[in-house]
Amino acid sequence: MIIKNGIVFQEDKTFAKRDVYIEDGRIAANLSRVRDMTEIDASDLYVLPGFVDIHSHGAVGYDFSDGNMDGLREILKYEYAHGVTSYCPTSMTVEKEKLLEIFHAMKNRQDEKDMAHVVGINMEGPFLDASKKGAHREECILAPDVDFFRKCNELCGNRIRLVTLAPNMEGAMKFIDELKNETVISLGHSGADYDTAKAALNAGACHVTHLYNAMNPLGHRAPGLIAAAAEKEGCVAELICDGIHVHESMVRAAFKLFPGRIALISDSMRATGMENGTYDLGGQQVTVNGRLATLSDGTIAGSVTNVFDGMRNAVSFGIPLEEAIAAVTITPAKSIGIFDEVGSITPGKRADVIFVDQKLNLIRVLDI
Repeated sequence: MIIKNGIVFQEDKTFAKRDVYIEDGRIAANLSRVRDMTEIDASDLYVLPGFVDIHSHGAVGYDFSDGNMDGLREILKYEYAHGVTSYCPTSMTVEKEKLLEIFHAMKNRQDEKDMAHVVGINMEGPFLDASKKGAHREECILAPDVDFFRKCNELCGNRIRLVTLAPNMEGAMKFIDELKNETVISLGHSGADYDTAKAALNAGACHVTHLYNAMNPLGHRAPGLIAAAAEKEGCVAELICDGIHVHESMVRAAFKLFPGRIALISDSMRATGMENGTYDLGGQQVTVNGRLATLSDGTIAGSVTNVFDGMRNAVSFGIPLEEAIAAVTITPAKSIGIFDEVGSITPGKRADVIFVDQKLNLIRVLDI
């Protein structure tokens, strides 16, 4: 297959008008490697890597924490239809027994056609700080537990790519020391001060769960986790760009604080793609009105957007197009160690390709 005349997003975050060659579901280096000579004319279209969402709970009426594999299929179909070709289903803080069931259900799951690829699991709970629990259930929060994490990971076939940890909880530093080479440790849902966060980052944590949300604000005398992470070379920060969770000025600030290190996420919940109403999120009721989803006490819950729309929002907020695209392709793929497979249109990688017009409308997800 040959994609001709497209405006191709490059690994160096530039655009080039060139052809793209595909053979056997992979990007080919040149025409001599191609047997299928089918041509696709991408004139005036951006040819982009499929997007990568590393933090999403659900969509279209389903949630990963339901433990329902048929429901997960519907989520993955929705994501694929919205340009997301690589996806990390994300767990909530629920009962230990339920978490074990959810992860075990993923052990033998295989990717299917016309669905986003499951590239790992994001374990957001239960090792959180109750004072910054957000939409997570306080009664299910646990102290950092290496053995429980390993049991969950073993049950799902070692597919947990990312785990959230509140570094101010007792046992957090031991957790980081023992698991830093087994998964990506993300700091979040925490009231940690600057020194505690810095110590955790120096110990091996390298990621931040939904920057700004469920953590202390950036203060000039109490800079907290945000400043510690911004100073740590290589630390990637997730950012929800739905226009609700983070003000557009702070989106711009985040891209400056973390140059080349922002991963846009959806943090989407089951109400994504659905009408206004009341929905369940990790065992709690959430009311959705337009773009806003809240618990009964007014706490903002997960988003009702997808990461493609988050990218569009970022551009509308003043983020350069190439940086916004990198934040949904290159950066998240690198952050969880899958950049050798996805995240750029590079020979040898999976041919996850989407076509987008110059008004940033999704035109097509390449079906191979």
